[in-house]
Amino acid sequence: MIEFGSIINGKQVTSGEWIDIYNPYTKKQVGRVASLDTKTLDKVLTDTKNTKINLTRYERYDILNKIANALEERVDEVSKMITDETGLCLKDTRYEASRVSDVLRFSAMKALDDDSQVFPCDVSKNGKPRRIYTTRVPLGLISCITPFNHPMNQVVHKIAPAIATNNTVVLKPSEKTPLSAYYFAQLALDCGLPPNMLNVINGADVQATAEMMTIHPEITMVSFTGGSKVGKIIASKAGYKKLVLELGGSSALLVLEDADIDEAVEVTMSGTFKNSAQRCTAIRRILVHESIADDYAAKLTARVEALKYGDPYDAENDMGTVITEESAKEMELRVQDAIDNGAILLAGHKRDGALYAPTVLDHVQNAHEVVAKETFGPVAPIIRFKTLDEAIDIANDTPYGLSGGVVSNHWPSIQRVITELDTGTVNVNEAPSYRLEWTPFGGVKDSGLGYKEGVIETMKGYTYVKTYSLPWDIA
Repeated sequence: MIEFGSIINGKQVTSGEWIDIYNPYTKKQVGRVASLDTKTLDKVLTDTKNTKINLTRYERYDILNKIANALEERVDEVSKMITDETGLCLKDTRYEASRVSDVLRFSAMKALDDDSQVFPCDVSKNGKPRRIYTTRVPLGLISCITPFNHPMNQVVHKIAPAIATNNTVVLKPSEKTPLSAYYFAQLALDCGLPPNMLNVINGADVQATAEMMTIHPEITMVSFTGGSKVGKIIASKAGYKKLVLELGGSSALLVLEDADIDEAVEVTMSGTFKNSAQRCTAIRRILVHESIADDYAAKLTARVEALKYGDPYDAENDMGTVITEESAKEMELRVQDAIDNGAILLAGHKRDGALYAPTVLDHVQNAHEVVAKETFGPVAPIIRFKTLDEAIDIANDTPYGLSGGVVSNHWPSIQRVITELDTGTVNVNEAPSYRLEWTPFGGVKDSGLGYKEGVIETMKGYTYVKTYSLPWDIA
């Protein structure tokens, strides 16, 4: 069993109160983390705010690469730990460890970049013989709150850019999957990260802890990834603070009349079932032209029925559990409701505790709860359409606007989808979830607020631009 104290000023601190972590598949305890009361958290936030970090660009680069090196030497250990706390299969958790390494490498690379600008002032009749320069200044204390579904990657997406920009962070990972966050923080300290640059805490009173992580006067910025409902609460309480909210999604994949059906099926498999479909960008709605829908549905069903799922520790399995039995039960109810209201079950819809079989539904309507709400699990709902106008209308008929995709080789139709989908991302002949760790990522509507994520945008969001001018009489 893995045990971590609260990581405060470079040390693990315990108070006698613990939060226990259980594996969703075995239901056995796999670890615990110390619980921190809000009085102590108040002091941690104040002390962290008063910490000044002055690492050179090279020092930041070096630390980030050392962490990446250390992590890559421990892939098996990290993968198993993430499986322990999430129930995700080893294929998925090894992939997560690889993504974490990318985040660290990209952040190290960007730490060396000087993105300052120079503006000559003799370009106007109102100008002077001067030049104006820009530089980026770290914000200070950043409050980071992360979800359960990518317990290390989501954490590092917030932490690595903070290190790259000389900011301090207090992190509250999900109380469901905190172990990998503490593991990462301790590894970073062991690799030379200055004490108090990163503190990691959890509180038994989740609501009170999250509220203090939002409203505390010493916090300069709140960076939150999670559900839209909680994100809106944070936005209402944060006051005059910078905010980055990366929230939920209901990604639509549009499979147009000219699509290669085999390609569309492969895109669907990649975008729907990885990570047990517990990704905000996972395909939640598959919009298929009625002329090819029967063939598509048959081929998708065959591929889904061939998926191996079950014991997440079996290296041959393609899918493990969802995060809790309660979550699996909710999926089961939503799928059954769709069936009761006209949808046709083609595969799956079997539950054993937190294990829910990969499921395919056909003839789903956009009003069915299974797609109207963010169903966070391995369900592939097929919605049939007649025209591209209808498909775009259906895709946009949601409060979410995170990502989308289209499978087609008809350029005018592709252009329309890219232009008219109300989403932050549109991928062509690729799953809506596809991205690299340094590219911009985020949504519109109820899917996000503030700067996009991804290493480059996050580093911009963690800094502000300061200008200064100097005499300069040479053209």
